[in-house]
Amino acid sequence: MTTATTQLSAPTNIAPTDVSALVEAGAVLIDVREHQETAAGMAAGAVVMPLQSFDVQALPTDRPLILICRSGARSMAAANALAGMGFTTYNVVGGMGAWAAAGLPVVAEDGSAGHLF
Repeated sequence: MTTATTQLSAPTNIAPTDVSALVEAGAVLIDVREHQETAAGMAAGAVVMPLQSFDVQALPTDRPLILICRSGARSMAAANALAGMGFTTYNVVGGMGAWAAAGLPVVAEDGSAGHLF
């Protein structure tokens, strides 16, 4: 007797420079870093949802989710977990470090020019 298995999708790695096209098409960019990290600087337009207090119920189920953190490790863990729940997920390779290095906008919590630490 054989059993059928359901193949869930795995996260797709994405370069920081490719994020805006997905966001324009309806994807949601989620920064999973802690508040003290995002207050100084985050990707413009990102929703802040720290990994320690992640709320799956608050996520849209009909749109792809793009996860970002400082280096890409925490966001990959979140992307993997969400993909396992059936979400379509992307992980920003290199995280905010790669984002800033690509010259993409980094903003502080108050909307002014931000920085990473």
